[in-house]
Amino acid sequence: METAHRDTTVAAPGRTTRGRLSSGEPNPVDVHVGQRVRMRRTLLGMSQEKLGEAVGLTFQQIQKYERGANRIGASRLWDLSRVLDCPMSFFFEDMDEQTDKHSPRNLGGEMPELETHEDVEEGRQALELMRAFYKIPERAVRGRICDLAKSLASPTQ
Repeated sequence: METAHRDTTVAAPGRTTRGRLSSGEPNPVDVHVGQRVRMRRTLLGMSQEKLGEAVGLTFQQIQKYERGANRIGASRLWDLSRVLDCPMSFFFEDMDEQTDKHSPRNLGGEMPELETHEDVEEGRQALELMRAFYKIPERAVRGRICDLAKSLASPTQ
């Protein structure tokens, strides 16, 4: 008869055995991966419930993954990449240097404070804009919209 085994190893300074920072906060790498899952799911117009059904989870578990509260294992990340129709590398793209420094292999000693870079409302607007953009059938019109956005973003000279 097998019994459940719990990892009781002592964590090195700056990390715990459950992948969280010594402060108890989720590892920023896990948060980044969760944000990328959320971004891809939203771009596809898929609900958390639909994604959960597709990979055999509840929408609450998907919520925890997207917040970084729970870590996503390799096999689950593989399933998510298939359902979300993207390479696994997508979940790690655009990771800033500060987040990369919180990889478990880099942890130890003092942990610098992380700045929050995500503005939820701006993120939603960007996703809505991208969805609408991809629905425009004419390539020339999409090109002109890109030109307009670039000209609006450029500082006045």
